This record gives sequence, C-alpha cells and structure tokens, in this order.
Amino acid sequence: MELQAVERSYARWAPIYDRTFGAVTNAGRHRATALLSEMGGSVLEIGVGTGLALRHYGPKVKVTGVDYSAEMLEKARAKVDAENLANVAALYRMDARELAFPDNSFDHVAAMHVISVVPDPEKVMSEIARVVRPGGSVVIVNHFARTSGAIALAERIAAPLADLLGWHSDFDRSRVLGEASLTLMEERTLPPLGMMTLMRLVKNG
Repeated sequence: MELQAVERSYARWAPIYDRTFGAVTNAGRHRATALLSEMGGSVLEIGVGTGLALRHYGPKVKVTGVDYSAEMLEKARAKVDAENLANVAALYRMDARELAFPDNSFDHVAAMHVISVVPDPEKVMSEIARVVRPGGSVVIVNHFARTSGAIALAERIAAPLADLLGWHSDFDRSRVLGEASLTLMEERTLPPLGMMTLMRLVKNG
C-alpha cells in the first residue's frame, strides 16, 4: 500500500474510526498499554491515530506519538487537551519509515494495529529497532494472516481491497519478525475470536 493511499484511506476513516475499527481493537490496545505501563519509561507510539490508546498509559510512562494522517492527529491532540493527558510528551506528523529521532531514543516502542497498514513494513521495523534502546521492548498488536479455515479464505478475498480498507487482511507475521536486532520474547492471541496477536520483542544488546 502506497503512502498516499494510506493517507486517503485514513482521511476517510478519521471521523468514524473510534466507533468502528477503534471499538473492535480495544482489547489489544488495553493489553499493550497495560504491559508498557508496568515497564514504565519513555514510549514511542507508532501510528498513534486518533489517540485511543493515550488515556490508558499509566503515570510511569511518558509517551511520544507519531502518525502520518493529519486528520487522525487532529483528533489525538483534541483528546490530549480535553482529557489533560500530562504524560503525553508530544505528537508529531511523521513517516514511520524515516523517524526523526536519534538512535536509542526510547525505552520502548508500541505499534498497535498499524504494521499491516504502512508501506514497507520491513523498513518500519528497522526504524523501530533503531530508535529503541538496547534491552528495550517493542510491543506490537496486529492481525496476521491465518493459514487455514474460513477466516483465512475471507482474508484472501479481502486482500485486493487493502487501499479501501486501510489495512492488509493477509499480512504475514514473518514481515515483523525479520529484523535481526529484535528477539521475540512473548506472543499471545487476543479477542475478538483470537483475530489479533500481541507480540513483545526485545532489542538485542
């Protein structure tokens, strides 16, 4: 999916995102923010979107969020102001393939329901690995393609609609796990119906 297609798709979805995809993905968002809040420290949230996760981070966490969609970021900034979210350090419009942060800038990185949206996810994973400190965690929540069954068939049917839907239904987990500097430490399936997966990877060294 090209960046312009992502931008157009999320401009369309921004007004109703919280009530549609946002509602479906709540379980993963809660699990990820609970894990990150327990670890504490500085967190970079890739694809912060409308800011649905921001209110769920605990007081031990300082969050920086990035997203390419100006429409989504406008809603995220409104949430930060309305809810006085003091632990949100900043929100930036940024291409996740070229993060404007120095190496080892953050204790942890979160990427919730975004890695199958971005163009060139391998490049995004490389950038994530670059900006997280050694020993820091990368928490990913995403839908990954099934290999069999009715859901797998539905994923293959929906795959050509990626530009319209704003995400790849047939996204393979290997595209996340190919970054050599990150080691998978835990993985669990999440509601609804086990369609979502949470992974925690740790940067080597």
